[in-house]
Amino acid sequence: MFFATAPSPLAAGFGTAFDHPLRRRVYAQTGNAAAHFLDKAVAASRQPTAQDAAMRQDEKQFVLTLDVPGIGKDQLRIRIEGAIVRIESKEEAPRRYRAAYEFGQDIDSAASSASLENGVLTLTLAKVVPVSKVTELAIA
Repeated sequence: MFFATAPSPLAAGFGTAFDHPLRRRVYAQTGNAAAHFLDKAVAASRQPTAQDAAMRQDEKQFVLTLDVPGIGKDQLRIRIEGAIVRIESKEEAPRRYRAAYEFGQDIDSAASSASLENGVLTLTLAKVVPVSKVTELAIA
C-alpha cells in the first residue's frame, strides 16, 4: 500500500499555513464564533431580558411590570435600597429569577406597593419628594 504525502504549505513557498490557497481564514474563526454564540445563549437563559419588563412613570411614582411565570408571591423577595430595586426568587421557588433596576430618583419604600397576578408582578414605587433646604436670612 502506498501513501503519498502532500507538500507542506510552508515548503511550497507560502508564509503561513493560513496563506495556503486551499485553506481560508474564515474557517479558522468559526470555533470562536460558536463559543461566543453559546455563551450568549446561556447568559440569556439565566437573566431576564428587557422584553420581560415594562416601566412607566409620572411625577409621583414609577410603575414597573415584570413577567415572573411559575413563581408565587411568597417565593419572591423585593428589596429597595435608595434608587435601586432588587427582585429575586427564594431558594424554595421552582424557578430562579434575579434582577436589579436602578431609577433616577430615590424610592419611598413605605409608600410603595407590589402585586402579583397571573405571573405578572406589578411594582408601584413612590418617588421620594425632595425636601427643599432653602432658608431665608433676615437682614439686620
